Amino acid sequence: MNSMTPMFRLLLLALFLLAGHSHAGETQPRPSFVLSSTDGREFTLPDQQNGVSIYFFWASWCPYCRALMPHLQSLKDEFGSELTIYALNFRDEGDPQAYIDRSGFDFIVFPDADEVAGQWGVQGTPGLFILDRNQQVVFNLYELMAESSELPAELNHAQRAQRRAPFWASRIRIALDQLDAQPES
Repeated sequence: MNSMTPMFRLLLLALFLLAGHSHAGETQPRPSFVLSSTDGREFTLPDQQNGVSIYFFWASWCPYCRALMPHLQSLKDEFGSELTIYALNFRDEGDPQAYIDRSGFDFIVFPDADEVAGQWGVQGTPGLFILDRNQQVVFNLYELMAESSELPAELNHAQRAQRRAPFWASRIRIALDQLDAQPES
């Protein structure tokens, strides 16, 4: 039996939402930023994004990020040039491009995205937003995290991540499929 009372759960959810995370149904644009990717290209985003994009805030030490990344890659493989994944690394002292290369992922990597994370209201990893062709937020992983059911307390972070990632990936897939069915404006 779970030891958290419903009132305690409600309090945690309220604190989570007040900590700068987006509210359900938000479609406001995110602040623009200019960053250089690990291959030296400069990007002004989301202003110059082409098509649908995933903005993935991550760190190489984050078990949830590592569990979600193969799912994101499979979406990239399927959608091809119709989907761009921007991997915004923050709060990480490792080499993000080395991790991406070692893992075989095809993401555009930004190694120093701490400031952008703050501007976008990202408090922790993973953070993930899907922006449609008009640069509007159509999916926010934090909203899904707030709705997620609890897992057994005896699971460690890596085990929890392995259980959460497929669920999150399925919801990301649904959001992408809904966009794919919409005509371009």
